[in-house]
Amino acid sequence: MAEKEDPVKLHKNGNTLYELGRYEEAKENFLQASELYQKANNFFDATYALFKAGECEFMLKNYEKAVEYFLKSADLSFKKGFDRFGVSALEYARDCYKALAQNEKVEELEKKIKEIKTKLEELF
Repeated sequence: MAEKEDPVKLHKNGNTLYELGRYEEAKENFLQASELYQKANNFFDATYALFKAGECEFMLKNYEKAVEYFLKSADLSFKKGFDRFGVSALEYARDCYKALAQNEKVEELEKKIKEIKTKLEELF
């Protein structure tokens, strides 16, 4: 990689490819953007790009892979204080588990989501 990659450009390309239904290519852009954002300590965009990669896998019905990206996004979100965004990622992960008929995992995430939402409501 001789020239420095631009995460914003990758992110925009990912969005365009996503809109065109080219989810596999879009995912690659989002994952690369996420990595670059993290290196630049831009954690919000890093979590968002991971989330978008999860959406791509979800659209491709690769639910196991989608769960992986949604959980990574949620994990980074909670570490950096983007709690509401983290909850959204967990909700998507839960939907993937539903599609996979992994009811135990669905219940686990339901409980976790409820706990976090309750904690957030207490803060505001």
